[in-house]
Amino acid sequence: MTAVGARSATRRAVAAAGRVVVKVGSSSLTTAAGGLDSARLDALVDAVAGRVAAGGQVVLVSSGAIAAGLAPLGIRRRPRDLASQQAAASVGQLQLAHAYAASFSRYQLTVGQVLLTADDVWRRAHYRNAQRTFSRLLALGTVPVVNENDTVATEEIRFGDNDRLAALVAHLVGADALVLLSDVDALYDGDPRRAGAKRIAEVNGPSDVDGVRAGAAGASGVGTGGMASKLAAARLAASAGIPVLLASAGQAVQALGPAEVGTAFAVTGPRLSARRFWLGHAADASGRLYLDDGAVAAVVGRRRSLLAAGITGVEGDFDAGDVVELLDPAGRVVARGVVAFDSAELPMLIGLSSHQLPAEQRREVVHADDLVPLR
Repeated sequence: MTAVGARSATRRAVAAAGRVVVKVGSSSLTTAAGGLDSARLDALVDAVAGRVAAGGQVVLVSSGAIAAGLAPLGIRRRPRDLASQQAAASVGQLQLAHAYAASFSRYQLTVGQVLLTADDVWRRAHYRNAQRTFSRLLALGTVPVVNENDTVATEEIRFGDNDRLAALVAHLVGADALVLLSDVDALYDGDPRRAGAKRIAEVNGPSDVDGVRAGAAGASGVGTGGMASKLAAARLAASAGIPVLLASAGQAVQALGPAEVGTAFAVTGPRLSARRFWLGHAADASGRLYLDDGAVAAVVGRRRSLLAAGITGVEGDFDAGDVVELLDPAGRVVARGVVAFDSAELPMLIGLSSHQLPAEQRREVVHADDLVPLR
């Protein structure tokens, strides 16, 4: 953990980023009683508009639809049942979009609303279509405002929180940086409300956050994330080559300016192609393949294709062309890839060497070009 000092390379990269994804949480835009706080929203828009005026492109991932819909519906607290959440989102999303459009219009900036479901990220065709949409919106000079489409999402297929959504969108749009804004000014090694908690200014690798106790959703009751989800999102983006800055929404001007506030997360992995990122982090896995030690060494260590001889077990119901997880003998996911066999066909082939297979089945189970080892 690096102390506060001269501006780090990570902070310089965030400050210089040509395209940045900014995520803001519900508690930073709404009141505890429900409804949008226009002053807070305008302050955020001021910061984003300033970045655009300086020549940058910004994609804004904004929570707040459900929270914004509570007061108009007479609901006093965020509901727990999905139907009520969807009803609140239906009302609140209109208010949120209108508020952003009105606020950005002060700077002659046009807003484009993009509502995503998990399918839009998990399914390859949807993922590519979303890429084209964002590309065109940005080329036309708009500010895309993104949220999960809560009105149609189900418990089984949803992102869970907009922090993870923001990390996925950052890679999807080819962002140069990700800025996570919340009601906490940085990452701390414990609960920042308690004496003795220390701010972590720089995170240069996984070991810098070992032992950090990050909490779930805050006390406001209007959000779904929390510091744990922000930490997970920051590590996901950093591992895929995107520098991250975590700060409070009240520091938005500084975060989108010199980036000398909050916690900076240095890049810990190479920038992946859109396809490899989709395979490793965005696609929905339809099944699991269990590997022996030799296959793990070949797939992860030497980046080879997976053959039937190295598989010890098959789990799930999948078709050829689906994405599956690859697990080591200890049950840990070590890679993901596109499988070349159906789940009904594969069990009869596992453990067999290529010369033992019928000629029409002598192919890789997962080709190296369709496989992504995971850290």
